[in-house]
Amino acid sequence: MIKHKLIRNSTVFISLIFSTVTLAQNAPVFDLPGDNKTINLQKLKGKVVYLDFWASWCVPCRKSFPWMNDMHSRYDSKDFTIVAVNLDSSRSEAVKFLKNLPAKFDIAYDPDGKVASKYKLKVMPSSYLIDKSGALVFAHKGYRENDSNEIEKKIQKLINSK
Repeated sequence: MIKHKLIRNSTVFISLIFSTVTLAQNAPVFDLPGDNKTINLQKLKGKVVYLDFWASWCVPCRKSFPWMNDMHSRYDSKDFTIVAVNLDSSRSEAVKFLKNLPAKFDIAYDPDGKVASKYKLKVMPSSYLIDKSGALVFAHKGYRENDSNEIEKKIQKLINSK
């Protein structure tokens, strides 16, 4: 009886250990039209991807674009890329936004929000870090300048990982 109790308790203990370990899940894949090409997340495997969802009416998005341009300039040649997915129902609204705040990185368009729903988007902007193997490793809601150093450190760590 003691042996049976020990085995059962060990099983519970092992279950608790495994239930507290959270493994990164694969990022939902997508094909979306971009300005010059189709953006396919699977084709970006081998790179760290900063995936950002934005809209022309989003005030914090206006603040995030200069930071993303800076990150693109610093790390684009180092197995890093940025994909910013626009959620405006009208592409012309996105074009107006981009005339004022040009992007140095890839822009994709998701007017129906199908990809956004795969990522369970609730706040604008929302961004996700995807590692070189395609695993979703970090999610960030909103844009606050104070968070940019922490996010950049996460980007650097992922770029330097094998």
